[in-house]
Order: sequence, then structure tokens, then C-alpha cells
Amino acid sequence: MNYEGIMIGIGAFLIIGLLHPVVIKSEYYCGTKVWPAFLLSGIVCIFFSLFLQGQVLSSLLSVLGFSLLWSIQELFEQKKRVEKGWFPKKPEKNLDNK
Repeated sequence: MNYEGIMIGIGAFLIIGLLHPVVIKSEYYCGTKVWPAFLLSGIVCIFFSLFLQGQVLSSLLSVLGFSLLWSIQELFEQKKRVEKGWFPKKPEKNLDNK
């Protein structure tokens, strides 16, 4: 039996599932200004996936790379969700009360 497809499917499911809270926390703590980190990370993952010999690892690294690129859009969508009140907004620091 060939289990590679199942392994790639499970890996893709886990990658997408783990990136969802990463996007939420990134927007909460840093706002949308972290999008270049997602872009660079995604490009690096896709680039290195071209050179891996194992099909499963190469596929999973590619899925991670493209999921990181997709996370850029999700980061800006998350900002809209926060503005609509669907997610909590990070409280501003009040420096005048010191």
C-alpha cells in the first residue's frame, strides 16, 4: 500500500489548522505589519521544497509555503473581522496613567 497521499493529506490538514491561530495571534499582537514575514517565509519554503528529494517532505514544505502566502490574505481578513467585533481588539496601552 502507498501511504504517501494519506500522509500529505494529514500534513496539509495540520498545517492549515495550525496556521489559523497563528494568523489570529499575529494580527492581535502585531497587526497587519507582519505580512512581509509571511511572504518571506512562504517563498523560502516553496524554494526549498524544490530541492528536497522525498516526495512527502517536499509536498508538505510546499503546502506550508503556499499556506503562508495564503495567510497574508487571511491576516487582512482578520483585521476586518476585528473591526466588525467578531474577534477581540488588543487594548491600547495608556501611557498617561503612569
